[in-house]
Amino acid sequence: MPETYLIPSQGYFEMLALLLAARGVDFLSTWIATPTLVLEGNPIAKKMGWKLSGILNLIICFVFAQWPLAAIFFATASALVAAHNFRSAWLMRSMGEQEYRYWFTDRLFRTSLAFYFACLFGETLLTSAVGAAIVWFSPNNSAPFAIGVGVMGYAILVLFYTMLYAVRIRRGGR
Repeated sequence: MPETYLIPSQGYFEMLALLLAARGVDFLSTWIATPTLVLEGNPIAKKMGWKLSGILNLIICFVFAQWPLAAIFFATASALVAAHNFRSAWLMRSMGEQEYRYWFTDRLFRTSLAFYFACLFGETLLTSAVGAAIVWFSPNNSAPFAIGVGVMGYAILVLFYTMLYAVRIRRGGR
């Protein structure tokens, strides 16, 4: 796999299509789960809103399509984030964004934060272990290597933003 693709090349457009599809499904899953971004875990994306986030993501897609390993990494992490969003989107939409938020906050206050974080660490550690195994058994600078790093990146994102959200909720009170 080449380190870079020239912008008008077939490889560049393949990576661009991969990134646009993966980032697009991440956007779609977010919109289905929280159209008003009430439940968005990334405070920067929440503050930017749909339009600015969309523009920034298009720029990211067009820039990172030049580097296949980076494109595969971002596409993997984006697809996994979308899958994570879809997992609970039906519940968020059926309850309503605010009601889901109140329900989730209530659940968070009714359990020990240490137990919640232990479960979160278990989820992300096991996910990272799968990514690490893929990286370990893949040659460097290969597509499987980038997929493994993407899986680990996804686990780090879930851990970081979920912890950030839980701490914000617990500090802010019910």
